[in-house]
Amino acid sequence: MLFLKKKPTLKDFQEYVHELEKERGLTGKTVLQKCLMLGEEMGELFQAIRKEENITIDHNSKFGTIEEELSDIFIHMCSIANSYGINLEEAFRKKEEINKKRSWSKSKAA
Repeated sequence: MLFLKKKPTLKDFQEYVHELEKERGLTGKTVLQKCLMLGEEMGELFQAIRKEENITIDHNSKFGTIEEELSDIFIHMCSIANSYGINLEEAFRKKEEINKKRSWSKSKAA
């Protein structure tokens, strides 16, 4: 059984997901399969949000809470990053340096 450190770093999460995939027999998945699974989880997140916001949903649909679906998305993101050898913490920091130089403004309603 896997255990995650009490105060994990992003790298710890990625290593955990790597081990999780081995333990659960998910190591043979292609990046395309992982991306499709990520997309499915995104749909489930949207359904959970619709339910939370009292927007009509198909009550026969299978999805969890917003918290659960976000966790599933995070697992799939770590898995995809692992497939490409991407350190998500480093990638996040680099991208934020780019974003800090961008101009952010509110969009105007049409």
